[in-house]
Amino acid sequence: MKVTVFGTGYVGLVQGAVLADVGHDVVCVDIDAAKVAALQAGRVPIHEPGLAPIVQANQAAGRLRFTTGAAEGVAHGELIFLAVGTPPDEDGSADLQHVLAVARTIATHMAAPKTIVNKSTVPVGTADQVAEAVRAVLQQRGAPIAFEVVSNPEFLKEGAAVADCKRPDRIVIGTGSAAAEAQLRELYAPFNRNHDKIVVMDVKSAELTKYAANAMLATKISFINEIANLAERLGADIEAVRRGIGSDPRIGYHFIYPGVGYGGSCFPKDVKALIHTAKGVGFTPDVLLAVEQRNGAQRRVLAERIVAHYGGDVRGKTVAVWGLAFKPETDDMREAPSRALLQALWAAGAQVRAHDPVAMDEARRLFGERDDLVLCDTPLEALQGADCLAIVTEWKIFRVPDFDQMARLLKDRMVFDGRNLYEPAVLARHGLGYESIGRPGVAPAP
Repeated sequence: MKVTVFGTGYVGLVQGAVLADVGHDVVCVDIDAAKVAALQAGRVPIHEPGLAPIVQANQAAGRLRFTTGAAEGVAHGELIFLAVGTPPDEDGSADLQHVLAVARTIATHMAAPKTIVNKSTVPVGTADQVAEAVRAVLQQRGAPIAFEVVSNPEFLKEGAAVADCKRPDRIVIGTGSAAAEAQLRELYAPFNRNHDKIVVMDVKSAELTKYAANAMLATKISFINEIANLAERLGADIEAVRRGIGSDPRIGYHFIYPGVGYGGSCFPKDVKALIHTAKGVGFTPDVLLAVEQRNGAQRRVLAERIVAHYGGDVRGKTVAVWGLAFKPETDDMREAPSRALLQALWAAGAQVRAHDPVAMDEARRLFGERDDLVLCDTPLEALQGADCLAIVTEWKIFRVPDFDQMARLLKDRMVFDGRNLYEPAVLARHGLGYESIGRPGVAPAP
């Protein structure tokens, strides 16, 4: 099928590349000329495992093309995906200006019937707004061209987006049109062979499904963090509790790992947007408000513990930080817990030496040159001259360090683990002090 994707961010680029990889003819459109030029040269601007080879192979095969030409994209696709950003406004609502601008652009260039597929994460009712925007432009043009607007939310995890796109656990299609449903079923047939993963529903239900999914996952994270904070005060071990409740299949182990809160481009803004939507119809979303509040508090936990360990004064102290991306296997630092930690440490007068396997360039872009930040090429380099270590992102490279060398390099031999990577008893054997999330602490050897 001929497919056009507007937007080459995480969602649009991955979706376009994977659709091309199963044989569809895909054109990706973006207004960023530099990004398009890089993609045309085979350079993928985001870190996503497995994405670059797929982009390069399908470009070489002629099934995947990149352009800044909106007219070219509209003329090409019988299915046109909207995969542009929906950043949060100051009130927490999703900013739809890019989605609606693309809708108007599509209508401006339409010369034949099109099915417009909304892949962006958007509030309930956005499909109606897209349809109104398209219809208004067509009326201005005097061009009575038929079109459909479909909701087809994405459920991709950064760091595993290619795998999720190739092997989806569900494909949600929101439409009341039998013709549009048939088009989407044909498009996704290569991903729907083993068993039927397609769930068809009305458009508004599909739009809400995306927000509900992310809100549910955010709720699980905030819940386990709340229980972790309770466990510390009761002298319990949250890791034992996690295993105990995770063994219940009604609960499961996914998203019940305690830590320093959720971040990234989805959970924070989607929870805010759903809260805003609820308030807009006169409903108080008590659970979502509590989720957001708990996550905000959890993002401060690591800095608070470091400051408390030093008697409330970290001026002159240097903290090594392992992990800057909001999760492993990505360089994305949007709403990353590391940013909250760094800002709190700097505000308290501490210096930071930080390392991340892939997010160093993003950190340089965000923070620039600072006297209180040194970005280090290796984890061990970050420890040199540091008083203590804070672990923020659970990269595999951090899982089995040389604890003896860690003890030699850290002046105060203290590790503050925001991801519970280690067993307290192991660090104690190496003379290291250890504070984690929801478990009893260990003092450094005298």
